[in-house]
Amino acid sequence: MTVSAVPSEASSASAAPRSGGVRRSVLRRVAPYLQAGPLALTLLVFLLIPILTIVAVSFWDYDSIRIYPDFVLTNYEELLTSPVTWKTYLNTVKFAALTWVITLLIGFTVAYFLAFHVQSTTWQMVLFLVCTIPFWTSNIIRMISWIPFLGRNGLLNSGLISAGLIDQPLEFLLFSDFAVVLAFVHLYALFMVVPIFNSMMRIDRALVEAARDGGASAAQVVWNVILPLAKPGIAIGSIFVVTLVMGDFITVRLMSGGQSASIGLMIANEISLLQYPAAAANAVVLLAVVLIMVVAMLRIVDIRKEL
Repeated sequence: MTVSAVPSEASSASAAPRSGGVRRSVLRRVAPYLQAGPLALTLLVFLLIPILTIVAVSFWDYDSIRIYPDFVLTNYEELLTSPVTWKTYLNTVKFAALTWVITLLIGFTVAYFLAFHVQSTTWQMVLFLVCTIPFWTSNIIRMISWIPFLGRNGLLNSGLISAGLIDQPLEFLLFSDFAVVLAFVHLYALFMVVPIFNSMMRIDRALVEAARDGGASAAQVVWNVILPLAKPGIAIGSIFVVTLVMGDFITVRLMSGGQSASIGLMIANEISLLQYPAAAANAVVLLAVVLIMVVAMLRIVDIRKEL
């Protein structure tokens, strides 16, 4: 009996490490899913379910007083066959394109100055914080602040008339497309500065010095060295700016004085009239257009290098 007990104890002792190894192997396989679980749940509840709800409502029917759960294509037919819709989308894309070009020029210039001309890290942070000062107040307050400056009897017109540069006030400064684009640039320029600045700070300064030693001019260094290496930041900033402008409606409403239209403003008007299925269909089309624009940007630049 004593002899037979020895193998039994040995087998139980060898089984314990095997079971422990199995548990560790299972934990290693399950750990990534446990880590991604909270984020996946958050995206499911706050992103996927609302989008699916909007898509479902976009196929419902409605009249002047109520909504009827149904499956009809009337909302999309009226939306896509309306000349007003196409004109509004073109106007929105025009705002997005102009804002993107101007914010890109401003963002690249500011980021280049901070990254390559300001040598002190302290001053870089100080000047970077100065760029964030407009964000210390709400968007509406920042937009309203342009009205006394750009108005017919505002500071700019009064100053130009006093200087003798113009004889009468400039009417296009306020409640126009110019005012809308100006407000967009004011609101979203920082979204272009930050990612470009982040990309430029990662550029190896030895590459810039090598280009200069090779006889490249300042413009050639910027075009052939800095710009290609800053493309991921430009792409991220472009995605931020374009998506924000495409969905904005309060800026167009305030700064155009009701004289310009955008898709966001059209959706807001439909919601105010309780036309929720039509607004949902418009939102789905807008989402598709924005996704196409984002995918096009991602095909041009691989932003995974930035992440």
